[in-house]
Amino acid sequence: MSLKQQLFATKSLKVLLDEMAGDHRLKRVLGPVTLTSLGVGAIIGAGIFVSTGAAARNIAGPALMISYVAAGMTCVFAALCYAEFASMAPVAGSAYTYAYTTMGELFAWIIGWDLVLEYAVGSATVANGWSSYFQKVLGKFHVYLPGYLSGPPYTFNEAKGELEPNIIKRVIDGQEVVFGQGMINLPAILIVMIVTAVLIKGISESAGFNAFMVFLKVAAVLFVIIVGAFYINPENWTRDFAPNGYGGFSVFGFKELSVGWNEAAGKPLGVLAGAAIIFFAYIGFDSVSTHAEEARNPQKDVPIGIIASLVICTVLYVAVVAVLTGMVPYNQIDEGAGVSSAFEKVGIGWAEFLIAAAGVAGITSVLLVMMLSGPRVFLAMARDGLVPKGFFADVHPTFRTPWKSTIAIGAFVSVLAGLLPITALLELANIGTLFAFIIVCGAVLIMRKTNPGAARPFRCPMVPVVPVLGILCCLILMLSLPVGNWLRLVVWLAIGLCIYFFYGRHHSTLGMELRGEIRKHGASPAGHLDAGAKV
Repeated sequence: MSLKQQLFATKSLKVLLDEMAGDHRLKRVLGPVTLTSLGVGAIIGAGIFVSTGAAARNIAGPALMISYVAAGMTCVFAALCYAEFASMAPVAGSAYTYAYTTMGELFAWIIGWDLVLEYAVGSATVANGWSSYFQKVLGKFHVYLPGYLSGPPYTFNEAKGELEPNIIKRVIDGQEVVFGQGMINLPAILIVMIVTAVLIKGISESAGFNAFMVFLKVAAVLFVIIVGAFYINPENWTRDFAPNGYGGFSVFGFKELSVGWNEAAGKPLGVLAGAAIIFFAYIGFDSVSTHAEEARNPQKDVPIGIIASLVICTVLYVAVVAVLTGMVPYNQIDEGAGVSSAFEKVGIGWAEFLIAAAGVAGITSVLLVMMLSGPRVFLAMARDGLVPKGFFADVHPTFRTPWKSTIAIGAFVSVLAGLLPITALLELANIGTLFAFIIVCGAVLIMRKTNPGAARPFRCPMVPVVPVLGILCCLILMLSLPVGNWLRLVVWLAIGLCIYFFYGRHHSTLGMELRGEIRKHGASPAGHLDAGAKV
């Protein structure tokens, strides 16, 4: 067997479905409402409570509504492709599994490693956002943490591209008070530890906790929309709807290859630029597919959960932006806490505490779902032998959860959240997610050609139009991100490839089958997908 044969060998659908049997299968307890709740829980959080204000003020103005629609449509194209795969192969692993069945082991490893980065960096970023909101709530009761426990030692200055000391400041009674330089973000570490413990306990308990958090934050979002609607001044929309235009597309951040370049900002601004930045607000809907193995009726329930959560959140996002930019002129929106400050500006400051408390609940559920997803990807990779089975594929005998990998990811996220300036890594989560979406859209096209007769309880409509549009839209948003994010992605993937070639390739179950070291049961060489192929 040549190296090329193994790198591009694929797994059959039959093998995937067989892997769901036995003692190592996860517990099927999730229905369509719970899956939708998980999707909403993963999507609505730091994006709507934090980044919306800054994006409206600095990038797109009231036209940020269109930015959310553009980013949402990109996700819809990818979601329809996810839904088709999730209904065909309802196993843990999400895009990793889909790539393994269509593009081969090498692409599967790349996308699996990429997903781990997406969920880990996303979780750490969200934990930092949770810490900020939690400390804001504590401040309402005049409780303040020491500076050295309030944040990491350094922040990342994107304009200069360098680290700077993180000086913790608080506004108390209208005056700015310096608490000293941060050393560790203790609240972020504590919330990660609590969420890790909840996840180890069980998926049904985790889903119940998430449902409660989702109820609180959706109630807060509806409060913002309904109450804020009474304070809308339509002139705030009509006076300057798209102050920076409808462009904002760039290629690796080069001025010569950009549309909508802003000289003052030194980068493209506009609706498309807004879509690339606020795309982080949509990260999470794909996590529903990682729980397909825990769905009671995955062929039906997972597509419902994916699409319903995405549609619900898009509508809520657009409505919040409409209210926010209608209440306050876009250039007067507070960058750090746009939603709560808008209510204060129109004379209902009492709502600020409610919104901050809802932000804590909302971001908690995002953290839970993102940390719930990473171990499922490792579980799928471990079943294939690409990472150590004894650790990452170990399912707890009582809780039926991948507890060891959950602890490992919890520890990794704690380090990121507690000690590192996550600002430098935020957009890396965006580029990793967009890369995963491109793989899934491409995999649908390949599967339709190589295995047209496979059962598809849910079929992505308008193939090949929808997958191709998904690939193009994701690529446009990827190219609009700064070149530094591409470099960090390349470094992460290079580390992953080293692990694969020195460990994964030699321990791969599929590779050992192809080499005749273990009994074959459905491998397929060089990209040919076949339910019962012999090599």
